[in-house]
Amino acid sequence: MAQRHRTDVLIIGSGAAGLATALRLADTMRVTVLSKDAIRGGATNRAQGGIAAVTAPDDTLEAHVADTMAAGAGLCDEEVVRFTIGRAPSVIEHLVGLGLRFDHDGGSPHLTREGGHSHRRVLHVADATGAAIAKTLSARTAAHPNIEVRTGRVAIDLVTASKLGSAPNRVVGAYVYDSGADAVEVVEAPFVVLATGGASKVYLYTSNPDSATGDGIAMAWRAGCRVANMEFNQFHPTCLFHPAARSFLISESLRGEGGRLLLPNGERFMERFDSRGELASRDVVARAIDHEMKRLGADCVYLDISHRSADFVQAHFPTILARCLELGLDPRRQPVPVVPAAHYTCGGVIVDRASRTDVPGLYAVGETANTGLHGANRLASNSLLECLVFAESAAADIASRANTSAGRRTRPSPPAWDESRVADSDEQVVLAHNWTELRRFMWDYVGIVRTDKRLQRARHRIDLLQREIHDYYSCHRVSADLIEMRNLVRVADLIVRSATARKESRGLHYTLDHPRPAGQAVPSIVGPASDPLEVLQPTLGVPSARNTIAAS
Repeated sequence: MAQRHRTDVLIIGSGAAGLATALRLADTMRVTVLSKDAIRGGATNRAQGGIAAVTAPDDTLEAHVADTMAAGAGLCDEEVVRFTIGRAPSVIEHLVGLGLRFDHDGGSPHLTREGGHSHRRVLHVADATGAAIAKTLSARTAAHPNIEVRTGRVAIDLVTASKLGSAPNRVVGAYVYDSGADAVEVVEAPFVVLATGGASKVYLYTSNPDSATGDGIAMAWRAGCRVANMEFNQFHPTCLFHPAARSFLISESLRGEGGRLLLPNGERFMERFDSRGELASRDVVARAIDHEMKRLGADCVYLDISHRSADFVQAHFPTILARCLELGLDPRRQPVPVVPAAHYTCGGVIVDRASRTDVPGLYAVGETANTGLHGANRLASNSLLECLVFAESAAADIASRANTSAGRRTRPSPPAWDESRVADSDEQVVLAHNWTELRRFMWDYVGIVRTDKRLQRARHRIDLLQREIHDYYSCHRVSADLIEMRNLVRVADLIVRSATARKESRGLHYTLDHPRPAGQAVPSIVGPASDPLEVLQPTLGVPSARNTIAAS
């Protein structure tokens, strides 16, 4: 018999978005946080840059808004941009109150500059800001009596009242796979927060951890939520090129402090692509590097900070320096090899300013969500800010609804997980093969530069993989690999649908068949799931709405 748990709020994901939400709620509600790995195993812990906020005397909110809007290439929601940036001081003050200490220069915070920013405005802790935030939030979480953290848990699917034949519709819980016990748990909760991060593991080369498999996006879509802007996957321009460090990022702040991009012959090239040079936005720099690598047949380009003093590099980039030295590279004395890699999912589950999705009781925060802040390309260091701002707004909305009549209403209980018609798998090689195939053709066909033909090829292969994974899922007991593969192929499908619908080049979506932006920018929206393949193993129903893609 599957274990059954009850909680006031279930948060799926233990990065900055999930833990910040939990800490905002825990004084008045019981919160359960699920983490795939250790509590600090996600993308937050890897973030090097910092948090963008207006703190310098010569900077302004209007300048930060303008930079964000420009990076988003016409698809940012200006009201959301102002909402987010305007709340930066309060959420940063709250984070400092939890114990985080940003770097200072004399009596003021030390600010660095990154691509797309017109001012120095990035608060940081050396080049390991994410690790410092993760440490602070996880320590506070561990000390709070109302927060229970369950590690080694992989969410399978959300359960909604409509899937149980009940009305009105709302989320009522989730099915969760316990990797340690190799068993499925039922978690009942009137409020569920998706904070599972992005989906960059759908690509062969990525800066993200293995856990970035788009779980929250796929689950929300199957539960009946719309998603938007999935074609805009950000490729970070500078991931370290080394066989032993395929996912190690070289922070954008290194270019902000004067780092130069060089061809293998030592020639600078960014000025040929953008007047801002190395400080152009990420989409521009990534495409420039990709162009030069293909033109020259080069495996990589180089990033050089050796013209700055050794003490400066040591003081500002200790994490990068230490990792490079481990690999026999010394950025104090030589350029380091870099390549673009999939880094951030700018699209996601559509939410409002309270982080609410289309399903009552279901919220999405952080990279899982599409708030309208990033548009067609995320401005550097706006992501951690978004996590903190929307964690606060989600928690406030949940708290306000918990004691209403709707919040206290009796809800249907999720049925037990049914494994009576499935068997153990003896063909794990199928998953391994599909994982590799999917990530390779997504890199080749749906990468930095796309064409209609490449997208058609990708869609054909995704259709075949979806059927194969559905058959596998229908016949075998679940495992962490199967759950993640099922989600990855779904997210790949959403990316390709969205990219196919956008007949223009905008932001992170660049296609040789439509190289210019269209006249009016319109978000790409994919409707809620109605695919008959998307049926939960406990034989629940599916939403009746048809899949649609809005005009691009």
